[in-house]
Amino acid sequence: MTTRMLSIPYSEDLLLSLKKSPGEFEEEARLLLAVKLYEMNRVSTGAAAQLAGISRVTFMYELARFGLSPMGQEPGELVEDYANA
Repeated sequence: MTTRMLSIPYSEDLLLSLKKSPGEFEEEARLLLAVKLYEMNRVSTGAAAQLAGISRVTFMYELARFGLSPMGQEPGELVEDYANA
């Protein structure tokens, strides 16, 4: 499989306003892109994790920070499904 690189220019001012180092910002940007693609049902948890540069299990835990479920359902929907089972 061919690996491609995406380059996004950003200023030092952005880093200062976010109070992030270049490494921290780039890591967070990769995660945010992966989370958004997953949220839009464009990629699986495995593909998103690979894009973010983290393990699939770690990515699945990270989804909770953004109010997302790795099961494709909201927590309330899971409770409702369980109650109706």
